[in-house]
Amino acid sequence: MVPQSAIELAKRFEGFEKRVKRGTKIAAVPYVCPAGFWTIGYGHLCAQDHPPITQDEAEAYLAQDLAKALSATLRYCPVLATEQEERLAAIVDFTFNLGAGRLQTSTLRRRINQKDWSNAALELRRWIYGRGKVLPGLVFRRRAEVAYLLQSNDTK
Repeated sequence: MVPQSAIELAKRFEGFEKRVKRGTKIAAVPYVCPAGFWTIGYGHLCAQDHPPITQDEAEAYLAQDLAKALSATLRYCPVLATEQEERLAAIVDFTFNLGAGRLQTSTLRRRINQKDWSNAALELRRWIYGRGKVLPGLVFRRRAEVAYLLQSNDTK
């Protein structure tokens, strides 16, 4: 089950963006995220011509996307299955944000599997670029993920 704190992180940093009226409901339309991808709702990747979606539909997409991110996170970082929820949530959010491939090939993955939390936090802080530029939103997101990762008194 996706940790509630991962859902909260994703919602906080993705937001329900680009709102328009669709009948009597507020809906989201596709937009290009700062990294250059077409997204809708809470950061769901989509085609440019995706029809508008309601917040309920966006939450359903988010639930599916986070379930995939959770599965990939546990596949590549099995030690997180026995760690506190916040650590798992931090890396699920990272995986949701950047994709399983980035986690799979990263030094971050190696540090997590070694339970080297201090150096894992340093690695997390490096993932702040989009299209070659530092993105302030990613800086804040990584800080939040690091805070979750290091919430335990046992940081080594």
